[in-house]
Amino acid sequence: WCSVVRWEKTTRPFLRTREFWWQEGHTIHETAQEAIEETEQQLETYADFCENELNIPVLKGKKTDKEKFAGAEATYTIEAMMHDGKALQSGTSHYFGDGFSRAFGVQFTGRDNTLQYPFQTSWGMSTRLIGAIIMTHGDDEGLILPPAIAPYQVVIVPVAAHKPGVLEKAAELQGVPLRLEIGPKDIENGQCVLVRRDNREKAFTKLEDLEAAVPALLDALGKSLYARAEANRAGRTWTATTMDEVLERAGGENGYIKTMWCGDLACEEMMKEKAGL
Repeated sequence: WCSVVRWEKTTRPFLRTREFWWQEGHTIHETAQEAIEETEQQLETYADFCENELNIPVLKGKKTDKEKFAGAEATYTIEAMMHDGKALQSGTSHYFGDGFSRAFGVQFTGRDNTLQYPFQTSWGMSTRLIGAIIMTHGDDEGLILPPAIAPYQVVIVPVAAHKPGVLEKAAELQGVPLRLEIGPKDIENGQCVLVRRDNREKAFTKLEDLEAAVPALLDALGKSLYARAEANRAGRTWTATTMDEVLERAGGENGYIKTMWCGDLACEEMMKEKAGL
């Protein structure tokens, strides 16, 4: 992990700032196949982290030659859809071939005792993912944090009649996945109330059952966040088979458009010019 500074004329909190933190990796390999496998492995690692820990569904894909990293032979990306239908690049991995090795004169002695140029990869994701979490799962009340990365999975709220609602509201704003409410009557009955942050469902739970109930609810909440984000993506994904359909859909609400592409740069640039895609 390291700090990065870039000149950004227009900044957006978490998404595009002049200084941010990112995780980056660089590997160097004996063969092209090993380097390609490493590049694809990192793509899968990033996708797995987003989907299984952050509960954010992503699309995995390969960038066009025009959009790939300068100097790379191939760039792979994961794209997440925010709640408003906009895409967010959430992690990339690059296969460089031996281009940089040759440029900088990096060599090694191969198995046949000859000098050879190694093959290189690079990959990274950044604190932009914090923005992805906010914009994928958050609602008008504030944060909803996935259980796997929430600083606190459960907050205990003592129900005080003289100040109702204050602590409950604070827990919502912090995005704590589960709220455990307990008051005098609950104690008498040997129970408490567990409230999910995502849908605010309440469950009366016996105190002796908490050890099993809390992990089960956290697991259900994480799966619910993923399902909700996936449903949003499905509802905002359309298929276009003609340029007229592309243009019509591009002028509507945000989302993904599935269409055909011959692989030609001229067609890619025409799409960008006419449809802004």
